[in-house]
Amino acid sequence: MATRTSFAAIESQFNAYIGDIVYATMTTVDAKGRPRARVLIPIWETVDGRPIGWLATYRTPVKAAHLANNPHTTFSYWSPRQNAVSVDTVAAWEEDAEVRRRVWDLYRTGSPAGAGYDLGNFWKSPADPQLHVLRLTPWRVQVIRGADLQSKIWRAD
Repeated sequence: MATRTSFAAIESQFNAYIGDIVYATMTTVDAKGRPRARVLIPIWETVDGRPIGWLATYRTPVKAAHLANNPHTTFSYWSPRQNAVSVDTVAAWEEDAEVRRRVWDLYRTGSPAGAGYDLGNFWKSPADPQLHVLRLTPWRVQVIRGADLQSKIWRAD
């Protein structure tokens, strides 16, 4: 059974699991409601007590069309120890140059620790026109501990 809680109460577990698992399955839906999943590495931070995510990505035609029709996305993390995190978000393309530089740095340092990578392996710089950034605003986060399947849920009010 899941219990509802504050984000502060699950933040350390959220960060530990994401830092350990790293890769998330991002799911979007098309205009006919058909899902599409892809494996990516988003990063996360806490701002004013709430989680905010960032995704450095290519703006592929499928991803762009799905998000233009329905900006709701889900990111699912799972480990063989059965630890899991599900993050339901609203995604929006972020064009601000300063935000792109900040996200570039967050990926390099890891956010949370363990997650992230050197974006320079795929893009030349934060100003590279092929680099696109999605801001991920969570409205629901569920953390499940595999040892006993204890589940805690945070929801934005």
